[in-house]
Amino acid sequence: MNADTKAPAPGHELLLDNQVCFALHSTSLLMTKVYKPLLQALGLTYPQYLAMLVLWEQDGLTVGEISQHLLTDPGSLTPLLKRLEAEGLLKRTRSREDERVVLVHLTDQGRALHTKAQSVPPCILAASGQTVERLQQLQRDLLELRTNLQKSL
Repeated sequence: MNADTKAPAPGHELLLDNQVCFALHSTSLLMTKVYKPLLQALGLTYPQYLAMLVLWEQDGLTVGEISQHLLTDPGSLTPLLKRLEAEGLLKRTRSREDERVVLVHLTDQGRALHTKAQSVPPCILAASGQTVERLQQLQRDLLELRTNLQKSL
């Protein structure tokens, strides 16, 4: 170590600003704050928006499949889906083959909302102050981190 290089202070690894988890957590909080007014214009909360993204990508999934995509528990997803159904955006039906399985299908109104939601990504890009390429790299890095964390469990 040369004279210009300072050794980290003892306990530096426990400083809040040195925590990757806090950087992710605080960024996530701010990201959802940026999304909030955009999604309010669509009549959606952030968790509802995520569920709709899954269904816009592939309609007719089971509650369990949607839950897998969102990395959440199916039981916590049910109230959210009930609210979306009450808003007329989707329809839940029991499978004819297995009544324990609930299928989720978009309604015409839910499909039409997809067009309105097209305005959200450009607003998020603008708010980020980043290029599309930089955000894509960040997403790849985060997905790699998520995969590694999943493997550690």
